[in-house]
Amino acid sequence: MEKIRIQKMLSDCGVASRRKAEDMIKKGIVFVNGKKACIGDKVDPKIDKVAVGGRPVDYKTKKYYIMLNKPRGYVSTMNDELDRKCVANLTLDVPEKVYPVGRLDKDSEGLLLMTNDGDFANAVIHPSKHIEKVYRVTVKPKVTEDQLVKMSSGMEIDGYKTEPAKITVIKTEAQRVVLEIALKEGRNRQIRKMCEQVNLEVARLKRISIGTLKLGMLKPGKWRDLTAEEVKRLARMEKRK
Repeated sequence: MEKIRIQKMLSDCGVASRRKAEDMIKKGIVFVNGKKACIGDKVDPKIDKVAVGGRPVDYKTKKYYIMLNKPRGYVSTMNDELDRKCVANLTLDVPEKVYPVGRLDKDSEGLLLMTNDGDFANAVIHPSKHIEKVYRVTVKPKVTEDQLVKMSSGMEIDGYKTEPAKITVIKTEAQRVVLEIALKEGRNRQIRKMCEQVNLEVARLKRISIGTLKLGMLKPGKWRDLTAEEVKRLARMEKRK
């Protein structure tokens, strides 16, 4: 087997994302064959002995791909220094450690992919892939045609121009409107910032699909394995982009 970078191996094994793995290496807690690892080092997972924090890492790890219906109030991290509730607490019964593919902020809910396959995660979340994500968004008070045009045409946010979004009005009530917003990018708190810019208050934000994968009737706080076909469809979608 060809040698691979340590951070890729740790990502493949579900220890951490590549970025987090690099942080572990910098902190000096990653060792290869008893010696402290450095950024850029490569290993042969079948021969070299890798340990993190004194614990050996087994490369023969089964890949898990799950979808979680993240409830509001949970952060999309494996641990939190502010002691907030983490999605890791909802996936303790997954046989291997899985980590989030992208994020949903604490006040958002819905479909969150989690996996221990680093390559799959990177393929799905990379901005260049333009995999469509759909959100059900409840805003207050009412929405005008001008506001819809501004949000769907692309907006200047934090120094960048967002790509056009597909926005559909699902339901109109006295003091709230339910929208369906489809994005092909996933910048930090993008929908909330879009709404804020046109003076709309987000009362609820729920992600309902990623590419061909739909949340369906999965209950909040619960997870399920993706089927082999669902994983293949996402992979094929990534390759077409």
